[in-house]
Amino acid sequence: MKFPVVELSKCILCGICEEVSPSVFHVSDLGYVQVAELNAYPEEEVDDAIKNCPADCIFWE
Repeated sequence: MKFPVVELSKCILCGICEEVSPSVFHVSDLGYVQVAELNAYPEEEVDDAIKNCPADCIFWE
């Protein structure tokens, strides 16, 4: 199974991933993006987050 990864060192905390796919991505109170642990990830939502990320820091692994 593939899962989304956020390269935190590149992330600018714009919040687009959380806006596009709130079931997968969450900007924590500590100031970094968390990826939810799910049995299956909504590919279309994650692909939209990847496509719209201005820092190009989200990818599938």
